[in-house]
Amino acid sequence: MRWISAVSTATPLEAAVREAADAVAAGLDGATPDLVAAFVSEHHQREYERLPALVRAALAPRFALGCSAGGVIGGGRELERQAGVSLTAAVLPGVDVRPFHLESDAQPSRAAAADAWERATGVAAARRPAFVLLPDPFTFDAETLVAGLDAAYPASPKIGGLASGGREPGANALYLGDAVHRSGAVGIALAGNLELDTVVAQGCRPIGEPMFVTRADQNVLHALDGKPALAVLQQLVAEADARDRQLFASSLFLGVVMQEQEAYRQGDFLIRNLLGIDGKSGAIAVGAALRTGMVVQFHLRDAATSAQDLDAVLSRYGEDPHERPAGSLIFSCLGRGEQLYGTPDHDTRTFQRHLGRVPLGGFFCNGEIGPVHGRTFLHGYTSAFGVFRSLG
Repeated sequence: MRWISAVSTATPLEAAVREAADAVAAGLDGATPDLVAAFVSEHHQREYERLPALVRAALAPRFALGCSAGGVIGGGRELERQAGVSLTAAVLPGVDVRPFHLESDAQPSRAAAADAWERATGVAAARRPAFVLLPDPFTFDAETLVAGLDAAYPASPKIGGLASGGREPGANALYLGDAVHRSGAVGIALAGNLELDTVVAQGCRPIGEPMFVTRADQNVLHALDGKPALAVLQQLVAEADARDRQLFASSLFLGVVMQEQEAYRQGDFLIRNLLGIDGKSGAIAVGAALRTGMVVQFHLRDAATSAQDLDAVLSRYGEDPHERPAGSLIFSCLGRGEQLYGTPDHDTRTFQRHLGRVPLGGFFCNGEIGPVHGRTFLHGYTSAFGVFRSLG
């Protein structure tokens, strides 16, 4: 298995694809790529339709997928607010690649039987495929997609991101083979001599202590450890230092434990937004379904916290006795990058510090797809990595 990634800031699009493809081809030493993941910034939007033909002419991949992007990542660089094309190519011996495109009206429901999802994706659950998913945020229900695939393929890892760059339905581009789609979702299922490891950095740190939900109504949190939820939050604010008090105003989230255990650390929580607070009742609306008995904890996010969280999750992954990764895809939130950290290439450099010069390509997304303790979710503000390695 071999991966290589490159980016180009050249214009027009043809020059950018040629430059990135030349770098990729040099790294492949004449091998034909089985897969090319192509991401193109919104600066090339007038030429979106040309991308598949340009990639095919330059690299002749057996399969290709990709999408438009608010920024692209590859070749050790993160290109934001500038023209960019990212090409990541892989030679995948012994791997079966199954591409699929779904429109909203053809997507099975969350409760659909597994065989409905198998027909939609073209791959049997028994093969335990790994999925890379690229939905359009305006025309496709990505949460139903990941929930349905989790139910139909419980043993399969899923990673991906929502296309970006466009600001209305039809403005994004989704690529699958030679086709350009302006709606729906595209994806690939990979089965055979391949393992996909997932690393999701949600960029938050816990504050206070884990608490039990003692009263909740769907997504409305009423009481924690028998106390009104707002009263608990007000006590946290009163006890916080000056820096954290500032974060409470704009960067406060609720973490929901996905797997109960004796102690919790960063990465054990599914991070969800607070949607509103009722000052009269003391209730807090949360972007997640809640139930009595759940363990939750408030979290804060800022640049330093996000950097620490990424460092922690990549460090834990790097300590596991995996075979050396061959390549990786990154799906990073548009809210990260230089505007969060104040410096370019932050997440890429952190990845390389822990995993070495593993080829890494991807884009800045409108939402990220990745698992937390075995269940797949649609996230915000995260960096989700799909790390690929051969089984033998």
